[in-house]
Amino acid sequence: MTRITHILILLIFLGLAFNSRGQSLPDPHFSQFYANPLYLNPALAGSNICPRLNLGYRNQWPSLPNNFVSYSASFDMHISKIHGGIGVYFLSDNAGDLLSTNIISAMYSYQLQIGNWTYVNFGLEASFIQTKLKWNNLIFGDMIDPNLGVVNPTSEAPPDNSTLAYPDFDAGLSFSYKGNIYGGVAVHHLTEPNNAFYDANTSKLYMKFTVHGGVFIDLTGNSQRDENYGSFSISPNFLYMQQDNFHQLNVGLYVNKRPFIAGAWFRHNFENVDAIVPMIGLDWKGLKVGYSYDITLSQLKSTTGGAHEISLGWQFNCMDQKRRRIRAINCPRF
Repeated sequence: MTRITHILILLIFLGLAFNSRGQSLPDPHFSQFYANPLYLNPALAGSNICPRLNLGYRNQWPSLPNNFVSYSASFDMHISKIHGGIGVYFLSDNAGDLLSTNIISAMYSYQLQIGNWTYVNFGLEASFIQTKLKWNNLIFGDMIDPNLGVVNPTSEAPPDNSTLAYPDFDAGLSFSYKGNIYGGVAVHHLTEPNNAFYDANTSKLYMKFTVHGGVFIDLTGNSQRDENYGSFSISPNFLYMQQDNFHQLNVGLYVNKRPFIAGAWFRHNFENVDAIVPMIGLDWKGLKVGYSYDITLSQLKSTTGGAHEISLGWQFNCMDQKRRRIRAINCPRF
């Protein structure tokens, strides 16, 4: 395909961000949900009790020029004196060198024990979002000459604001039962802030609803107090997301044979079948490394090149020995 055709494909998606109806693009997406726990659900802040650092990189549609690239970084830990966890999160998302978004967030999650086996976390998050539209990089239909290419000026009016900055707020809940059953609910963009580039338009950043859950099944036959417990296990999982008219269901399975982890997800947008996502990872002595590849199943499979994603994580030792007696909310590593 020609470069102009590639750019026009990008505009089909990016045009939703500033068209007259004021619709917005869905949030940036990661396939390794649990390798990005604070982005998934603010209630997971401090859920592993000891301090942890997570880094993420996603290269989506690498076959296209100026493809979609996202970077993330987060740090969280549990603090006994405040009965919960704190976390900070940073995301940088570049959509085709046309639309860039930077997010910095801080969150607090309160942990509550219900009975002997159930732990619940309630999380709140405050964010600052900056979005920039690179207007000069856009190519419109009236700029293209059939013979000479992109040579004409456009009649499209430039936006009143090419850079937007605004606060945002999120909330979530997560739980763990007997360390084997886990799940959560998150609601992002509670105030649905306006992110229109034109003053005459209103464009909501629509609420995003996320429901996730799974089961940890030990195949070793050992008790939870045994150091070999979980060294060979499987974890079936699901994740559902909805944002305005965008609906997505993910179902998958992790297989853990310590220190190696493998898994696969099937991702289905309600409008079309989207992708299969195989994943491999290593979790060894507090260090975790994961790689996944989105195998596109939709009509874009011959054009986009899928998506590569890499995650890195460090689980540090607890500085306060008392924290070790607090039960973590279990969830998959990737």
